[in-house]
Amino acid sequence: MRQAAHRRSGRRRGDAGGSRADRPDPHALMHWCETNRADYILGLARNARLTRAISVSMQQANEQHQATGRSARVFQELTYRTRKSWSATRSVVAKAEVLPGKTNLRFVVTSLSRQDWVARALYEDLYCARGEMENRIKQCQLDLFADCTSTATLENNTGRRARAAVRSGV
Repeated sequence: MRQAAHRRSGRRRGDAGGSRADRPDPHALMHWCETNRADYILGLARNARLTRAISVSMQQANEQHQATGRSARVFQELTYRTRKSWSATRSVVAKAEVLPGKTNLRFVVTSLSRQDWVARALYEDLYCARGEMENRIKQCQLDLFADCTSTATLENNTGRRARAAVRSGV
């Protein structure tokens, strides 16, 4: 029973807005997760310090792109702490990507163990999965008129979707 009590209580995934320094108490979600033993993986807004920290990875991605003419991604794990807002140093996974005509830097902060997740898998398979799920939900909303679901009950929302579909000729 004690072992079960020490297990993580869930996983939270979010976008960069939740970890931006210009929002009130930007580390509140991370702190809550750490306090309640819930893992998290959150998008982290790019800044000059993070960009400098992955300059070698960015150079490697650029060299791979130059050699092949194709998109290239390099992932890097690092530890990071904001100068003011974070209460602790945290693990960050960075993606340095070079596409034809542009670069794409992305960062996620996580509580997940480096022993359990390789940087690429953590970013692509875990973090990006939610974005893909959101795309499918949006597609469903648009295709099935599921945006007409503002009432409190399933029956009323189902009726609203059906009436919207009939009106549109679906």
